[in-house]
Amino acid sequence: MLLLTRSPHEQNQDLHPAPPHPPPPPSFPSPPSRAPLPTQDPPAPETLMRALEQLNYLGALDDEGELTPLGRTMSEFPLEPQLAKALLSAPAFDCSNEVLSIVALLSVQQVFMRPKEAAKAADAAKAAFAHVDGDHLTLLNAYHGYRTRLAGAGEAGAKDWAWDNFLDIRALKAADNVRSQLERTMTKQGVPLRSPEFSDPRGYYTLIRRALCTGFFMTVAHKQSAGHYITVKDNQQVALHPSTVLDDKPEWVLFQEFVLTSRNYVRTVTRVEGKWLVELAPHYFDLSNFPGAKPGEGGSETRRAIEKLIAVQRK
Repeated sequence: MLLLTRSPHEQNQDLHPAPPHPPPPPSFPSPPSRAPLPTQDPPAPETLMRALEQLNYLGALDDEGELTPLGRTMSEFPLEPQLAKALLSAPAFDCSNEVLSIVALLSVQQVFMRPKEAAKAADAAKAAFAHVDGDHLTLLNAYHGYRTRLAGAGEAGAKDWAWDNFLDIRALKAADNVRSQLERTMTKQGVPLRSPEFSDPRGYYTLIRRALCTGFFMTVAHKQSAGHYITVKDNQQVALHPSTVLDDKPEWVLFQEFVLTSRNYVRTVTRVEGKWLVELAPHYFDLSNFPGAKPGEGGSETRRAIEKLIAVQRK
């Protein structure tokens, strides 16, 4: 009888059986599909063209759309183009220190506080800093007062002084920080820091207002015979904001912002002379930029005023 024997390999398999097949990997639900991230809409062509036009009028771009030397220097400052232009133009008027302070104040929240429960007291405190020519110089007066108090009484004394005068100490400190940063950039770019003599206060403040015109000649408004104002750029009917310190209605004002509420207002305004605008920005106040308007339309009085200013300048 034939006996079948098992080979050593088969016997070894009995001692060491093959491992079982690994279980299939667990199944997981598929991750939910992610919605595409929203992309920022490109600016409207009209908005882009107006921005380029503004840079061209400010001298930051040439007619080919290339940065000018002035434009390259302006780009070093983290500021709106109008503020940067005014700051870089200020040394020519010997008031770069003062314009630097104003630019810093305009770059932070409003320093004047007006709580409802103490509105009259706040208005009286602001009136103590008011300058007859408008809000930019009023801001400068308040800042000079703060710096004087800080130097004489330290931080604690300056804080108490600001509280008593309804000034936001945090905004003043923020303006100080912004001013220091901009001053370092000015030094790096070789922009001189100058201040005019204060022996003639009227001349001192006039130089500052003229320097502001070099940056804000496009945001000016002209008073009409009916008493309201018309913005030169957009031909919009506006009124001076109630917060202004101006107690009269100058023929020409430059403004910092356009405020739309129940009425159109311009806020943070300063009195300027029309002849300065024609002198400092003749390329903008060219009659070709102000097409003729029919009598009674918003721009007709403004155009006639500009015609007179140009005629006087040419004499």
